[in-house]
Amino acid sequence: MHPLALPPEYKSEEAAGADLKSCEDAVILPGEWKAVRTGIALEIPEGYHAEIRPRSGLALKHGITVLNSPGTVDSDYRGEVMVILINYSGRDFQIRAGDRIAQMVVTGSIRCSFAESGSLRETGRGDGGFGHTGLS
Repeated sequence: MHPLALPPEYKSEEAAGADLKSCEDAVILPGEWKAVRTGIALEIPEGYHAEIRPRSGLALKHGITVLNSPGTVDSDYRGEVMVILINYSGRDFQIRAGDRIAQMVVTGSIRCSFAESGSLRETGRGDGGFGHTGLS
């Protein structure tokens, strides 16, 4: 979809995520987010989807992450894959075409049926959430 687009690439033998690369130069200012082009489109088999996840090195070293993490690419989507990056650092972040900006994991999808119910089965946890088990 773009002359500078590069295919996703696994960087190690057992990597779960394939690196996605930018096909454009861009700058993300502190506190700003931007949809960064990859220049690729995917044909994911029915029953699967791709999850777009942050790269840990970008997060740790530069404060850059995927804003809607994980982003989801459905099997019926045929448009360009774009990555919404946000800059949590206090410095401008420069992206060059070819830079690895995110990782993509392809995994199975299960579609469920949903039905309204007046009650739910009891569990030991119940409705405890958001830190109900403490820190240690």
